[in-house]
Amino acid sequence: MDKPVLDIASGAHDAPLSAADVRAAAGRISGSVVRTTTDHSKTLSAITGAEIWLKFENLQFTAAYKERGALNALLLLDEARKARGVIAASAGNHAQGLSYHGTRLGVPVTIVMPKTTPLVKVMQTESVGGKVVLEGESFDEAYAHARKLETELGLTFIHPFDDPHVAAGQGTVALEMLEDVPDLDTLVLPIGGGGLAAGMGAMARAINPDIRLIGVEAQLYPSMYNLLKGTNLPIGGDTLAEGIAVFAPGLFTSKVLRDQLDDLLLVSEASIESALALLLQIEKTLVEGAGACGLAAVMGNRELFAGRKVGVVLSGGNIDTRLLANVLLRDLARAGRLARLRIGLQDRAGALFKVAKVFHEHNVNIIEVFHQRIFTHLPAKGLVTEIECEARDKEQLDALVAALRREGYEVKQVETE
Repeated sequence: MDKPVLDIASGAHDAPLSAADVRAAAGRISGSVVRTTTDHSKTLSAITGAEIWLKFENLQFTAAYKERGALNALLLLDEARKARGVIAASAGNHAQGLSYHGTRLGVPVTIVMPKTTPLVKVMQTESVGGKVVLEGESFDEAYAHARKLETELGLTFIHPFDDPHVAAGQGTVALEMLEDVPDLDTLVLPIGGGGLAAGMGAMARAINPDIRLIGVEAQLYPSMYNLLKGTNLPIGGDTLAEGIAVFAPGLFTSKVLRDQLDDLLLVSEASIESALALLLQIEKTLVEGAGACGLAAVMGNRELFAGRKVGVVLSGGNIDTRLLANVLLRDLARAGRLARLRIGLQDRAGALFKVAKVFHEHNVNIIEVFHQRIFTHLPAKGLVTEIECEARDKEQLDALVAALRREGYEVKQVETE
């Protein structure tokens, strides 16, 4: 096996995570979580130049892999702890996975969420049996309150990622992938706190010591990247991949990943959006931002994956529908199928009609028209018109813009980013 290429120091694990732990977890959770499929994508393979195999964890009951680790941790509790109940701090998939399986097993589950958590996430967690406590303005404040309640109420805290039992449960994803497709030579692992990547890495290395393990983080949240590569990139911002938006990675998971990863990549917001849209268009499957990061990494680093047999985890599918609509429309704009053109006109009868004729001649559909007479650099008798339109492709749109400019119009295309 080639030595991992990360320029980081090796360290001993305080709490080893072995393939035996993952196999034991697989036995415990078998039949209680969906054994999702690992399917080959002919179209994505043709696009990327690699053989792409997708693991559809977005098809779990709560639409995310988090169920696996949560259930394994619950099943390892003694009866006294189960009776008292468990607690966690989470505003995402861990909350739902823990609540669903805790309720199913008769274990009371309390989830502490920040007060800023969208109502839909609160409702989803409550709908599967969790008791939600809203506390604090940030995740850190919610986490601190959860640890306080843990002590005061005698509950058991189940960490969303920095827990060997949780990570072992998540590692069953790799076990299933390599059972289904034994000759995968590369796995792309989304990383937030590192539980999924640590568990999958431990299992994959045991099955195939030569397999390549490539981690991927959102560019706005390079917390594990900074730790393992010794960089000091800024952390924070509004990311589509909120499921892996972690300011500080796990202590346990980072020690495991230090020895496992062959490389760690960062992906931009635009690439995450494009990958999400591509999965919906081609595979007809819906993923959240974090679930699209693996494909985004492959598409943004094609030379690294060319000719390889690559396993990509679609880790979750929980995304707000309004946000999804924005992502899809922005993707159409990047592809040149939707555009907003800012055109300078004279404020007189028939001016808009003449512009519309050019759109008609190029068979470009006008969706909306906005006039601006006040906030413009034009003279008082001028106006700015913004026209949202729909074209067949970028070439058709470019031809329209060129024709408008030949007619003497000042045209500017409003960019999406």
